[in-house]
Amino acid sequence: MQRIALLGLGIMGSGIGANLLKNGFPLTVYNRTPEKAKALVEQGATLASTPREAAQNADVVISVVGDDVASRSVWMGDDGALAGAAQGTILIECSTLSPDWVRDLAESATAQGCPFLDAPMTGSREAAANAQLVLIIGGEADALEKVRPALEAISQTIVHMGGTGTGATWKLINNMMTAVHIAALAEGLTLAEKAGLNMQQVAKLIPTSATSSPSVKGKMPRMLEHRYGDTDFSLRWMQKDVNYALELGETFDVPLKTVNGAWAIFQAAREQGLLDVDFAAVIEALRK
Repeated sequence: MQRIALLGLGIMGSGIGANLLKNGFPLTVYNRTPEKAKALVEQGATLASTPREAAQNADVVISVVGDDVASRSVWMGDDGALAGAAQGTILIECSTLSPDWVRDLAESATAQGCPFLDAPMTGSREAAANAQLVLIIGGEADALEKVRPALEAISQTIVHMGGTGTGATWKLINNMMTAVHIAALAEGLTLAEKAGLNMQQVAKLIPTSATSSPSVKGKMPRMLEHRYGDTDFSLRWMQKDVNYALELGETFDVPLKTVNGAWAIFQAAREQGLLDVDFAAVIEALRK
């Protein structure tokens, strides 16, 4: 079995780590806050004090962190995973990042003789826990085949989009569309509430209508119940993804007007101090 190093034990990383262990992969983990590693260590993982230490002796290194800054911090520098990875180690970045940074990271990996895959994922906390993620892969096909058993242990679907950065690019497009869905849902529910409609009837109509989507179905109950704790995906990270998507739109001269509208609603929720709760809380920016 390939020896795997996992960097980042947030909501998604913890689920990924548990499934790797269940499938018999020797696992070393690193997290900036070591306390978050406790459950995985109890299941058999080894805790490393730095990303470099985690990557030493690993056949595969997987990163699951929040943004470009966090990704740089775990890969680069004297204590970064690149400093500890031996030639031939396959490096996988599962975080949702800007394509520019992903390509820079791939260049650094290649210069060190390490194959690189960008492999952002779609799916909720439940999907991560139950190995039901969808992995969107950018990079060389031969590298993907070498790590396919490990990736199959954490996912239900693996899609190879193409060369380096294609996975990261699609993930941003996917998330920006999700943000638009959720902003429209927030506006629709708020308008229905203020118009005095029976919200129980509204809640029955939306899931079976043309306006529905998995994201809408998933977030509508939270919005109706004002329930934003026990976060699946925080507003902080969704707005980050929208920011990266808007930058991507500028790169290709695509205005993304609906995405800009969604960003404005997310920004209003941010200004209300809702960054670290579930991004369904975006509706509170409209309820005032």
